[in-house]
Amino acid sequence: MRIALKIAYDGTKFFGFQRQKDVKTVEGEIIRTLQKLGIIEDPKRSNFKGASRTDRGVSAFGNVVAFDTENPKLATPRILNHHLRDIWVLGIAQVPEDFHPRYAAKEKVYRYYLVDEGFDLEAMERCARLFLGTHNFSNFAKLEEFKNPVRTVKEISITQKNGLIMMEFVGESFLWEMVRRIANALKLCALGLLSEEEIRDMLELKSDKKVPPAPPENLVLWEIRYPNASFELDEYSIEKAKREFFERFSAAVIKASIFRDWLDAL
Repeated sequence: MRIALKIAYDGTKFFGFQRQKDVKTVEGEIIRTLQKLGIIEDPKRSNFKGASRTDRGVSAFGNVVAFDTENPKLATPRILNHHLRDIWVLGIAQVPEDFHPRYAAKEKVYRYYLVDEGFDLEAMERCARLFLGTHNFSNFAKLEEFKNPVRTVKEISITQKNGLIMMEFVGESFLWEMVRRIANALKLCALGLLSEEEIRDMLELKSDKKVPPAPPENLVLWEIRYPNASFELDEYSIEKAKREFFERFSAAVIKASIFRDWLDAL
């Protein structure tokens, strides 16, 4: 039987998603737990696959992994969450034998968060519209050999709330560092440091200028949408993840509020 799991994780606790020798990664911890419980013997034989290889520091609320197992009853969110740390299994789905969580995805949704520095939101939105549609994103990604740099961005929405700017990106797939580089470009636009004309030239490859990636800690893989996979969500696991995420980040919220009050008092 082939099983897919919807997972969340705190990316600041890992050296990225993909397995690496001698360091803690999301994929490595999941495989270790599956092997410990006898759910899989070997990741290659079980055809273990991940949907998105998020970078070090990037968190997720909706990444997906899939694998073959003869013990599906042990692969439940509650059992797995008892053995995992900094990772939460939110839901489970039985999927076809040929299901690959990366290539079966219809859309991926990322969110990037910024502290509002008094940005020009109209300028940010105008620049965001330039990225919509199909483009060669060579100047907005860290290119990998044999990877097609052409991608389609379906939606970019910008929301201002509680002193933060949230940028949501929806697309079929994204290149390495692509979302973080676009997010940084939009920030520079909103600060008047990057023009629409410069972005057009970069998208049309008339310029070899590159925008560096924004910090990974503010990026979240929010959701991956599948046309033919329906996850059965476990409410207990979701509440556990909410509670533990709140405990982790509430301290940062308090510190930010103290700092904001101090700035206002100057």
